[in-house]
This record gives sequence, C-alpha cells and structure tokens, in this order.
Amino acid sequence: MMATQRSRRTGLIWAVIGGVVLVVGVVAIIVASITGQTLPSASSERSPDSETSAPSAGPDDDGLVVDPTAEARGWTPEPITTDPETYIRAALEAASTFDTTKSSRADWLNYVDTWFTPDTRYNAADRPARMKSAQVELRQGVVLPEEEWESLAAEDGRVVATVAGEVSFVPVAEDPSGDMSLGTADVVLTFTRSSEGGESSYEETVRVSVQVLCGPESVPTLQTGQRAGDCKVVRYFTEPLEP
Repeated sequence: MMATQRSRRTGLIWAVIGGVVLVVGVVAIIVASITGQTLPSASSERSPDSETSAPSAGPDDDGLVVDPTAEARGWTPEPITTDPETYIRAALEAASTFDTTKSSRADWLNYVDTWFTPDTRYNAADRPARMKSAQVELRQGVVLPEEEWESLAAEDGRVVATVAGEVSFVPVAEDPSGDMSLGTADVVLTFTRSSEGGESSYEETVRVSVQVLCGPESVPTLQTGQRAGDCKVVRYFTEPLEP
C-alpha cells in the first residue's frame, strides 16, 4: 500500500514537471515567432573591416575629373588620377585649350592655376612664392599671348590642344621623394576662327614640357573629389626639356 502511494506521488511529480517543460517550450516558440530573432552565428557577424567604404581615385578611375563643368566652358578637364602620364597629357592640353566665346582669358588662366601644387623640394615657407612664380611663368612664357587671344576673340575663335605621340620623360633634379615626373610631348593646336565666309581652321605644333607631383604631398583642389596623392602641376616650362 505504501509503495503504491509512493509510486502515485512520483508519477504526479513527473507529470507536473513534464507539463512545466511543455509550457516553457511553447512560450519559447511563440516568442521566437513574434520577434523573428535568431541567435547570431560566427559566419553572420561583420567585422569593422567589412563595412563598405568610398572608393579612392586612382589610375583606373577613368572619367573622374576635378571640375565637371570645365569642358562646357571650353577648357580641358583636370583628371583625378595618380598616373603621371595620364595627367601630363591632360596638363599639356590644358595650357592651350580654350574658347573665347565661352570664357575670358582671365577666367581660363585662373582655372589653370587650380591645377598647381607647391614644389615640395623647397621648404614650407618658400613654397607659396615658388608656386606663384610658376603661375606667372605660365602666363608670360607658355600660353597664347594676350594680343593673340584678343585677335582670336574678335573672330569668335577657339583652340583645341591635343598631345600627339609619346611623352618623353626626364629625371627631376633634387627630388628625394621620387614622386615628381617631368614630361615633354608634341602638342597639336587646332585654331578655329569665324568670319563672314564661315569658319576656318588651321594647325600649329609646339613642343611643351610640364613637371607634375603625384605623391602624398600634393595639395588637392578644395571641395572636389581630388585627394592628396593625386597628380598636380608643379611647373610648365618655357622651353621643352629633352632626355
């Protein structure tokens, strides 16, 4: 009799425990279905390095330019690139490409000024003056003289410069960084003038040299996609420099 009662009590206890476990399991299933939450696994966790970041400009970023409106104003767009040859070709064309019907000479030259960066071979205090000197040299000895601009403007003229052939490189003196390049190339200038008889065009070929900096000390144009390290102009030369 005592064993029978004990057995009944034991069965009752296990029945109660089983009921509690069943209730807890049902509650867990309901909560999971409501929240839709699952435990994270090691494969689903993201590390900080996996976050998407903005791409930086480089030699493969074809088509990226500092000022997208430049072409509409008759100027050569400045490319955003770390490739010296790509940049040198554009810089040589920028020094002679303009449209007198779309901008003034002063506006065009101010635009070309934005391509410049200080020469890092000089100490920091002297760099602004050196860059200003290089910009004056551009105006006085490289670009089309003001009188010829005015003559061209009287006939709604424009000039398109195109680099023809290869770029020849020469070493840059006293450049411990190795980030500077000096390139020379033939540039074909296509002049177009308007008259009562319509438009007429002719070509001239000049040979021009430009020195550029494509390294961490280049100073980018503010509020643009350009970054330190992208190529910038250091100096145009009044006479071509050959290897």
